[in-house]
Amino acid sequence: DAQIINWLHEFRTSVAYLTKELEQLVNLLLKLPWLRRSREVVEEYLGFLGNLVSAQTVHLRPCLRMIVSQFVPPRVTIREDDVDISDSDDDDENLSENFNTCHRALQTVARYVPSTPQFLMPILVDYFPFINKSERTLECYVHNLLRVTVYLPTLRLQILELIIEKLLKLDVSTPQQDIEDAEEAANNCGTEEKSTEEGLFDMEEDEERKGPKVVSSSSERMAHPLAERLDILMTILFSYIKDVCHVDGKLNINNTKDLYRDLVSVFDKLILPTHASCHVQYFMFYICSFKLGLAEAFLDHLWKKLQDPNNPSVIRQTAGSYIGSFLARAKFIPVVTVKACLDLLVNWMHKYIDSQDTGANAYCDVALHGPFYSTCQAVFYTLIFRHKQLLDGNLRKGLSYLQSLNFERIVMCQLNPLKICIPSVVNLFAAITRKYQLVFCYTIIERNNRQSIPVVRSGTAGDLVQTCTNPLDSFFPFDPYILKRSKKTIDPLYQFWEELSAEDLENLKKPIKKGTSEDEDDDFLKGETPQNDGVVGIAPNSYESNTRSPVSSIGSPPDCYVPFPQ
Repeated sequence: DAQIINWLHEFRTSVAYLTKELEQLVNLLLKLPWLRRSREVVEEYLGFLGNLVSAQTVHLRPCLRMIVSQFVPPRVTIREDDVDISDSDDDDENLSENFNTCHRALQTVARYVPSTPQFLMPILVDYFPFINKSERTLECYVHNLLRVTVYLPTLRLQILELIIEKLLKLDVSTPQQDIEDAEEAANNCGTEEKSTEEGLFDMEEDEERKGPKVVSSSSERMAHPLAERLDILMTILFSYIKDVCHVDGKLNINNTKDLYRDLVSVFDKLILPTHASCHVQYFMFYICSFKLGLAEAFLDHLWKKLQDPNNPSVIRQTAGSYIGSFLARAKFIPVVTVKACLDLLVNWMHKYIDSQDTGANAYCDVALHGPFYSTCQAVFYTLIFRHKQLLDGNLRKGLSYLQSLNFERIVMCQLNPLKICIPSVVNLFAAITRKYQLVFCYTIIERNNRQSIPVVRSGTAGDLVQTCTNPLDSFFPFDPYILKRSKKTIDPLYQFWEELSAEDLENLKKPIKKGTSEDEDDDFLKGETPQNDGVVGIAPNSYESNTRSPVSSIGSPPDCYVPFPQ
């Protein structure tokens, strides 16, 4: 150590001579394993780095590369059966202290060279570990990237974009069905074998380490390896959002607004154009839960995307899916906001029908009217989840509000939305609107069923007959969240699909009589309101089903066939 300190001291005094010609010598100095030396060496090295970049900015990039390369645990080579296995060293006790020193080094360099951020960002992108690297490596790197945003705020948007882009790749590589299959297979395996394996992967972090601690226990570990990585990284992202928005345990409005703007920007650029991602979009769900104003701003943002004819049709349709799913699933959105959104959407639908229902394009076609059908589905889906709350307290007032939406005109129009929307949503909407005598959909559903032409596809295994049940190719972005660790953050804010008892199912088939007195209203409310925020549900096998609910929609309204009255 004394020798190294002596050398560094001499290099500091002669830093003016370390020009581009002596690049090899500088590179050797940058390869020095200074982090694992004594405190005196670390301090001297930080001083040397500061002197070097201030006197010779030509060495800025190599210095930044050296610091960023330390953002992951060091690699160790284990020899096993004559094979070298390289992996991250998880047992390094000084890991958190080393990370702290790296951030000090980066801050030192940034203080001397103001243009550091623009040179640093491409290096952060280059050094991002491949998604198949160990969970520990990814966790440390993402954690350190988020720490950089604290002292280099100009990079925050780009860093969030980088992290969310990588999370999105993980997310679309692990469809919900694959995760569920892996969980099921793991549950069926012998528990003894499983418990010994899981002990190897327990992740514990130093208490000094700033930021989230993602501790893995056997019950919380995801069976699917990529889902496990995604779960850990989503937990870190949620913790970061919470830490930035809360100062001393209280919500800081200015910090929250700034972060919200950055996240909306990333949402527009990456999430909205991505079809059927399952989990990453929940960062918007989470930040909107902090304050109603944010949730309303997010809905307003989506609404502008939906109604703007200059946006591509696919983006408008996705915005419609997000509005419907967000209104249905977010517990923190009050009924007043739901009503305001329904008013906006339904008024727009009526205006759309006014402009299209009589012209040359007045026929059922997804290519022509995609955003309209997406809006219809959003409204139907919201009504399925929220109709109890809309009717709560005063049935007569609630019914007159629902009647004012004039669903009959929407359902009966030439554009025929019931033919395009997902059958599970259409059937539940039909059952609910029939119960409250808002509109009778079954004649149209029957007519659509008769008109839907099955497509015959010939393949090596013979002819396959298919009927397209989702012509919109729509999805519900806030379908149940299934990553075990990070779902603890989402579950308290989330409206789950409620199963109904047999008695409630009978009630769903019986229409409400129009001449109901106020006393009968109260009896109806007492008997009908389910426990969880008044959301109706139908169990997948409550009816003679001619269509089965796909496994991937567990916790969502199932595909069910509601027999219409004889």
